[in-house]
Amino acid sequence: MSAHSGHPSGPGPASPAGAAEFRRAVAEVERGMTAQRLLRRELRLEAETPPRRLAPFAYAVAATASATPGDAEAEIGWGRLVLLFDAAGQPGWDGKHRIIGYVRAELEPEIAADPLINEVGWSWLIEALDGRTTGYRNISGTVTTVVTQGFGGKQDEPTSTSFELRASWSPELSGASSAGLDGHLAAWCDVVCVAAGLPPPAPGLAALRPPRRRPRP
Repeated sequence: MSAHSGHPSGPGPASPAGAAEFRRAVAEVERGMTAQRLLRRELRLEAETPPRRLAPFAYAVAATASATPGDAEAEIGWGRLVLLFDAAGQPGWDGKHRIIGYVRAELEPEIAADPLINEVGWSWLIEALDGRTTGYRNISGTVTTVVTQGFGGKQDEPTSTSFELRASWSPELSGASSAGLDGHLAAWCDVVCVAAGLPPPAPGLAALRPPRRRPRP
């Protein structure tokens, strides 16, 4: 399969090692995308061009959360999930699959000032994975709170704050089956939504802030 927007990257037909298994994995992720679109109208999911050098096969999904469904001006959260596949595995993966997740959302300054915000943000991911999947291994990542303040000619611009989570983990799957990858996608979608201030989409996932109110028509 050649790499282009909206499609997996990986070897062409002349190098089929692992290709069928990867196609099954992609189909599972896409089933999860269909389910999330039905559950969360505030969340837009789209396949995008994946990275090409991290593994023989890769598939990427972009997410945008909006306070008002379909309104580009009401976007409040963003994310990217990358599914990597290597039939031979790679050091630190403990398996053939690896998932990379990224989440970004704007924060109110008083929330960004909370000294526990990074720990709470990481707990969103752990709780979502625990609640949505059958297991994961070798998880690692970072949570960053960014404060942007203007000076000089920009000193009158309002201070902006944002939240960023970057993580990677190996999904626990049964043999050659990719069943369960839809749960990992759902967990990542949960984190995108909660970081953006939308109501918690899964039981047990605590919101750090009240849900954003949608503007009246």
